[in-house]
Amino acid sequence: MARRASNRLNPGIIIGAVVAVAVAIFAGKSLLARKTTTFSDINALSIDELLENGNQLRGNEYVVQGQIDEKLQWTTSRGQLVSVKIDTPGGEQFIGIEIPAEFSKLNIDTKQKYSFRVKFRQGGIAVATGVNRL
Repeated sequence: MARRASNRLNPGIIIGAVVAVAVAIFAGKSLLARKTTTFSDINALSIDELLENGNQLRGNEYVVQGQIDEKLQWTTSRGQLVSVKIDTPGGEQFIGIEIPAEFSKLNIDTKQKYSFRVKFRQGGIAVATGVNRL
């Protein structure tokens, strides 16, 4: 006598499908949580204003986008000072940005483009308060 085929789904397949859906949901949430912060809520820095009188910008935050030209100084306790090349309508301009020690885990490479959130302190010195690689 021939056996009839079973129409029931194997419990292992059902459990495997539920686990796969749960893993997909968890992975999706973790990828969305890693979304880099943008600095769209802050005004872009006017290089002309900086060159005219950088001290007048102190206390304000701006966004600077440019390419790291050179690392000028680095210490583990104070952070690093980098030269950033910015393309402007009048040609290339260079500004110095101090990157505090709290960003020491970032691998800041020369010839790479970055977006910096900077706050100007006394003397018109730009200090990074946020760094994103572009």
